[in-house]
Amino acid sequence: MLKAHKFISRFIGAALLAASLSPLPAHAASKEIIELQTQVQQLLDMAQRLQSTMDTRFAVLQNLAQQTSDNAAKMDLAVTALQQKLSAQNEAVTGKLDSTSSQMQSLNDSVDELKSRIAKLDKSVQDLQSQLQSVQNPPTAAPALPGAAPVAPGASPVAPSAAGQAPPLQETFQAAVRDFNAAKYEVATGEFQDVIHAYPLDDLAGQSHFYLGEIAYRQQRFTDAVKSYNAVLEGFSGSPKAAAAQLRKGLALLQMKEKKDAGIHELRVLIQRHPQTPEAEQARAKLNSLGVSISAKSSPAH
Repeated sequence: MLKAHKFISRFIGAALLAASLSPLPAHAASKEIIELQTQVQQLLDMAQRLQSTMDTRFAVLQNLAQQTSDNAAKMDLAVTALQQKLSAQNEAVTGKLDSTSSQMQSLNDSVDELKSRIAKLDKSVQDLQSQLQSVQNPPTAAPALPGAAPVAPGASPVAPSAAGQAPPLQETFQAAVRDFNAAKYEVATGEFQDVIHAYPLDDLAGQSHFYLGEIAYRQQRFTDAVKSYNAVLEGFSGSPKAAAAQLRKGLALLQMKEKKDAGIHELRVLIQRHPQTPEAEQARAKLNSLGVSISAKSSPAH
């Protein structure tokens, strides 16, 4: 288009130059010169009309090109905005799915915990019933051996056995804690077990399970440690040691390479259930040191 425009301009200039050189005195003009001037003038008029037409079309083309460029820019902006909107919607949907998955997992954990507590209560009721039956139906006294001293009237034929009496709760538990802090693990284990056997439903029994888990953890018996921590979480979920038990359970599972995913899951559950506790802060720090996110799209099974 520009080449044509330049050509027409040059043509008009040449025609004007020829017209300026051609005029002669009227008496000297010949017929051929007059015809030549007429043809040059006609060509000049045609060139001017052609240039005007080309200028008009060129302006139209420039306008169309500008409109096309503007439309392309608007289309690009619209596509970018649409992509951003779709990305935001996708992130929102993913976040809702993650939240729903976490809530479902937490609900499943709560149901499992409730089932475990019900089973624990059933067992405790059965144990109490057995103890009541033993109290209501004491064993008959054995006949006196020859040569034995006679039993005084009104006296019990058999003296109460010290082994049959429950140990004092507070004293036994405090002694067990002292032995634990002194690293007398065998003695402390026996004392904690005495508390559990004599007072299975007391809160100190739940704490005794926790300390048994700590002893097993320090001795690198991680499977036994997990069992003791589970006893706290399943039977004493309201215990002050519950958050610590879940933290230590997660750390114990991490020590077993094949249970790493389960350990990560326990730390995440701890953060969800007890988010403001020091144990939750330790769990976050541990997950960060492992390069693992605090939350996940899906959680591994127990």
